[in-house]
Amino acid sequence: MNASFKRFLTTVLLVLTAIVAVGCSNKNSEIITEKPEGAPDTWIADRTITGLVFQSANDAGIDMNEEVLAYIKERTGITLELQTVTNDNSTEALAAGLAAGDLADFVAFYLNNSGRPEMSLLLKAANEGMFHDLTPLMQNTKVYSKYLEEDYLPADTRDNIMFREEWNGASYLVHMAINRNGGDVGRPTVGGLYIKKDIVDALGIDPNEVNTSEELVELAQQMKSGNFVDDNGRPITVIGPTAWGGSDRDWLYNDLVWTGVSGEKFMKDENGKILHEAQTNYGIERVKFVQQLISQGLMTPEYYTMEETRAKEGIVNGSFGIVSDMHNYMPENNDMTYIPLGPISRVDGTNDMVVSYKSGYAGWAIPSTTEYPEHIMQFADWLASEEGKMLYFYGLEGRDYDLDEHGNPVVKQEVLDLKESNPEEAKKLGFRGVGAYWGEHLAYTDMDNLGDFGERSYGESVTGEKASAATEILDLYQYEEKFANARIIDGMTVQSFLYEFEGNDGGLSTALSRYNDDVLRAYYAKSIEEAQVILDESRKNLEKNRLQEFLDFVEQKESDGATIKF
Repeated sequence: MNASFKRFLTTVLLVLTAIVAVGCSNKNSEIITEKPEGAPDTWIADRTITGLVFQSANDAGIDMNEEVLAYIKERTGITLELQTVTNDNSTEALAAGLAAGDLADFVAFYLNNSGRPEMSLLLKAANEGMFHDLTPLMQNTKVYSKYLEEDYLPADTRDNIMFREEWNGASYLVHMAINRNGGDVGRPTVGGLYIKKDIVDALGIDPNEVNTSEELVELAQQMKSGNFVDDNGRPITVIGPTAWGGSDRDWLYNDLVWTGVSGEKFMKDENGKILHEAQTNYGIERVKFVQQLISQGLMTPEYYTMEETRAKEGIVNGSFGIVSDMHNYMPENNDMTYIPLGPISRVDGTNDMVVSYKSGYAGWAIPSTTEYPEHIMQFADWLASEEGKMLYFYGLEGRDYDLDEHGNPVVKQEVLDLKESNPEEAKKLGFRGVGAYWGEHLAYTDMDNLGDFGERSYGESVTGEKASAATEILDLYQYEEKFANARIIDGMTVQSFLYEFEGNDGGLSTALSRYNDDVLRAYYAKSIEEAQVILDESRKNLEKNRLQEFLDFVEQKESDGATIKF
């Protein structure tokens, strides 16, 4: 029995355990639809709504504050229960959950765009009648009815995820994290490579001017020669993983990945032809780069495998010279030990800021087995309303914030102090501002923080001129200047067309996923020759599964007027 199959069987057992637990909760809960005397206008029903979340434990945010739950119950009659499947591969967990069938009242999942591997699973489930049609349920809502407006949703969300042509107006999946206004990025965020500030000062470099993989190697070699140590006096690891643990993300070697901002490893060549990375030399060049870093002791051999807890511990202790992906709001970097590095230019030579017309991230659906699906939509609409968002983002009035004369929240200083001194304890207060993400699944959409709360970032109206690490990092990165010159794009990614091309076959989807796995194998190959054999076999597998036919199909779509994001 190979390791991947054993892992999948483990996932299936975990999913079944979660579904049984959620199912028991469903079956034991009575649904009372008659509104009691004196109930508020926001009352929906006296019932339990269960959600099964196919995301990492932190993103799922299943641990909720009792006072927050009591407020929800008082205002809506709803008892919210969330459960997640603890597994490294959320896509495998989703596949197992859909195969098991008897799901919770709603399911939530990752879904940045329609090119995500989850999409083919969700489309198959929708086409097989596993989900309720949400279009009629959205029609009488206050927030989600905006999704029915012609120009509210970005193109990929509208045409590929929610209102596909073959569904004839029906909709089975809800895409989340949609901005209210086009081109609005919400909270200014700087992700990507970060470097220890004391190393920058010691070497006298400008971190913004490290823009190629060659310059990154030179910097890493300087850092190794500098014999820098962490907070405990131990030698640093020059290049560590992402803040969330081992992962193959593009930031470290953007100019060696055949992609633009989509990360899908598709780009156009100099002749305007769309190619997959397997049809270029970029895969093997990146392997050479990684093997050089590992062989010279510049990158931890656990770069792609380290668990999140150890990665976070490494950041807290200053054990990594370079963190391969983090962002400016991470509580582990409140003292600004790390500052942005680069960015490394993309393969086409650009490194400017690119902003989606409107974003999309994660999604949810209501299984067809759910009783009174309108309750779930009504509850989601309340959570996404002004009152629900205030609860999810800022917690409880009087306990966590007060309101100013304009009705905007003013965060209590003691909450800010607790968040800075003890982030885990602050998180127990149970709202997004302190790192509790339970509302992400149903409430995090129609986003306009400035319009809704009078501030873009949680608590900034209180901190005032006292710059936090997050805002100082924005200045170091020259965020405002880059944002002013950003490109705003709207369109489909190449993999958005996968399901239309192959239907339920899934062969090419599997081959594309295998290519990414094969690249990881090649990083650890004993020689470049062995790595090349791995990549050649992966390319042949892609060709066997009609890669070129798919590329021709996408090029025809572009000729017909589709906007493709690479």
